[in-house]
Amino acid sequence: MEKLAGLLEKAVEELYGVEVVAKVSPNTKGGGDYATNVAMEVASKLRERSKNEGDESTLPLPPLKVAESIVAHLGEKVNSDYAFSVSAPGFINVSLTDGLLRRAVEGLAKGEKPAPYKGQVVVTEFSDPNPFKVLHIGHFYTSVVGDAISNLVEAGGGKVHRVNFGGDVGLHVAKTVWAILEDGGFLAAKDKSLADRTNWIAGCYVAGTAAYEEEGAAKAEIVALNKELYRISAEDDREGEVAEVYWTCRQWSYEYFDDFYARVGVRFEKYYPESVTAGLGLETVKAHPEVYVESDGATVFHGEPWGLHTRVFINAAGLPTYEAKDVGLIFKKWEDYKFDRSVVITGNDITEYMKVVLKSIEQYAPELPERTTHLTHGNVKLAGGVKMSSRKGNFVRAVDVLEMVGEAVKELGDEAPHEEIALGAIKYAFLKNRLGPDLIFDPKESVNLYGNSGPYLQYSLARAKSILRKLTSEGAGTDASSLVAEAALTPSERSLALKLMAYNEVLGEAMVELDPAGLCNYLYELAQAFSRFYEKNRVVGGENAAYRRSLVERYAETLADGFGVLGIPVLEKI
Repeated sequence: MEKLAGLLEKAVEELYGVEVVAKVSPNTKGGGDYATNVAMEVASKLRERSKNEGDESTLPLPPLKVAESIVAHLGEKVNSDYAFSVSAPGFINVSLTDGLLRRAVEGLAKGEKPAPYKGQVVVTEFSDPNPFKVLHIGHFYTSVVGDAISNLVEAGGGKVHRVNFGGDVGLHVAKTVWAILEDGGFLAAKDKSLADRTNWIAGCYVAGTAAYEEEGAAKAEIVALNKELYRISAEDDREGEVAEVYWTCRQWSYEYFDDFYARVGVRFEKYYPESVTAGLGLETVKAHPEVYVESDGATVFHGEPWGLHTRVFINAAGLPTYEAKDVGLIFKKWEDYKFDRSVVITGNDITEYMKVVLKSIEQYAPELPERTTHLTHGNVKLAGGVKMSSRKGNFVRAVDVLEMVGEAVKELGDEAPHEEIALGAIKYAFLKNRLGPDLIFDPKESVNLYGNSGPYLQYSLARAKSILRKLTSEGAGTDASSLVAEAALTPSERSLALKLMAYNEVLGEAMVELDPAGLCNYLYELAQAFSRFYEKNRVVGGENAAYRRSLVERYAETLADGFGVLGIPVLEKI
C-alpha cells in the first residue's frame, strides 16, 4: 500500500502539479485488491485553485475524470503487475497480478521490519505496585499492557528500559506496619511461604486502614509512625523492631513481585521505590520557589493559569507528597537513562494529577515533559463485578485471575498445556481492547476456542505448524518445477496473501501509536483468512502446492512474530 501511495502521489504531481497524501486501503467492496479516493481530493484541490486564481472560464474536472486521467497516466508508467480501474464517484481500484502476489509472499521472509524507534532510548514505566500490598487484577492488566508496549518499541529498534515505581514509604506503609506491630505475628510470618506472608501483610493493611479511619488514638499513632518510617528509610536505619519489620516486609513484597512477574513473563530492569525519589523530589521542589509556592504551611503548585488545579507537593509537616515523589522520579529516570522518550502507563484516575505534575516541571525543565507520554486505562472488572479496592479488601488478586482462567482451560482437556493457554487467554483478552475505557474480563469467554481469543490464535498457529511438519515429513510442496505453479490463484489464496502483506504496515502503526490492540485485531483477521484458505484449498499436492506451502510458512512466521510482540506463548501442539 505504501508503494502504491507513492506511485499515485507522483502521478498526481506530474499531471496536475498538486501535492497530496494518497491513502490506499484494502478494497472491501470488490473491484480490486486496494482502493483510493485520491482523485476526489485532487478534484477538490483543483476547484480551490481555480477559485483562488479567479479563472471561471473553465470548470474544474469532476472526480471521475480525474481518476480516469490518473489511471491512464499510470498505465503508461507502471509495469503490468498492477491493473487499475475506476468506479463512481471517483475511486481508483487496484488489482495485483498473481505473479506479484507470488513474489511478494516469498519476499516476506526477507522483508525488513519497521523501525520508528531506531537509535532511541525509551523508558517504559508500568505496573507500579506498592510494597506492603497485594498485586490485584489491575496490576496484572497494566503489567501485560506495559510489557506489550515495551515489546513494540523494542521491535521498532528502540533501546527499552522497563522500570517500576512503587510506594515503599507513605501513609499506606505506616498503616500496615502499625497493624503488623499490633498483630504480633511478625516472627511467625518468617516461617510462612511467600504467598502466605503476602496475604498476611495485605490483611494487616486492611486492618491498619480501618483503625486509621476510626479517628481515635490509632490514627495519631499511625501519623507519628509515618514520620518515623520516613526517617528510617532516609537514614537506612536497621536497628530496632520497627526498622526490622519495615525492611523485612519490604523485601518480602519485592520477592513476591518478582515471583509473579516471572510467572507471567514480564520483566523489569529496575524498581524505583518512593524512598529513592522522595528526597530528590523534595530538593527539586524547594529549589524552585518561583514555581512551587507556600500556602497555609504547605508548598503547592497553582495550575489554574493552564486550566488545571492546585496540588500540594510538600505537606504542612514538611513531608513530600506523591506529587513531589513523581517530580523526583522523572529526574531520577533522566539521570539514569537520558531518555529520548519516557512512557508512563497508569489508570485514568490520575490523568489530571499527572497533568499538574508535568506542567509544574515544564516551568523549569520543559524538555522532560516534552519527552514524556502518559497513557491511561480504565478499571478492570470481572463480568458482573464492581470496582475493587485493596483498602477495603474486596479486590481480586492477580493470582486469582490465573487460577480462574486455569480452571476454565481444564475444560479443553487433559492434554492441553494449561498454563501457557491460560496465560495466552488472559494476555490477549487484556490486549485486544484499546486503552482508555473500563474493561470487563470474563474468564470463560477468554478461553473460547471459537471466538476472538488467545487460545483460538494459539490453536491456529499450532495447526499451521502441524501442517508444516506433515509437509516436511512427506517432502511435499518443495519442488516447484514439478508442480502446476502457474495455476490461477483462488480467492482465498489471494486474500491470505494480501493480509500477510499488510503485517509490516499494521505493526509499524502499532509501534507509532503504542497500540497492541491494533495488532491483536490484525492477527485475529489473519487467522480467519488462514482458516478460510485451509478450508477451501488442498495444501498437500494439487495446484499451487509450493505456493500454498509458502503461504502456510509465512502465516506461521507472522503469527509467531506477533505473539512475540504481545508476549503470548507459542504452542507447537494444542
